[in-house]
Amino acid sequence: MKRRDVLAAGAGLAMLALVRPASATSEEMAAAIDRFTGGVKPTEGRVTFDIAQLIDNGNAVPVTIAVDSAMSAADHVSAIAIFNERNPQTDVAVFTLGPRAGKAQVSTRIRLATSQKLTAVARMGDGSYRSKSVSVIVALAACVEGEAP
Repeated sequence: MKRRDVLAAGAGLAMLALVRPASATSEEMAAAIDRFTGGVKPTEGRVTFDIAQLIDNGNAVPVTIAVDSAMSAADHVSAIAIFNERNPQTDVAVFTLGPRAGKAQVSTRIRLATSQKLTAVARMGDGSYRSKSVSVIVALAACVEGEAP
């Protein structure tokens, strides 16, 4: 074996380690949600997930999450988290709120690797959790180099 062959093989292995497709699964997303909720199953309802159903470009997708809450000391949202199913990492963002926030709504832009399911989970002031899931179709993927699975 020549020195060049060894160097070429080493470079090829290094590239394989650096370029990896999105690897998260729905089981990993469920595990991430369990970590956020401490194992409590979120109840559907009170959460509105505003995102386009068909996304042309996954590089900067606008997202707004709103929770039906009075935002008083007795009834408020303490955190809102966004999770995804097919990006390399399932945790997208966690926003911390309090009763003085005035409105239980957050907006951001996220990157999406491919068509997938997204879930928003809200931690309520009383310790309960509310959620909303949506499925989106992404025409041009982001977050990965090469082809998405």
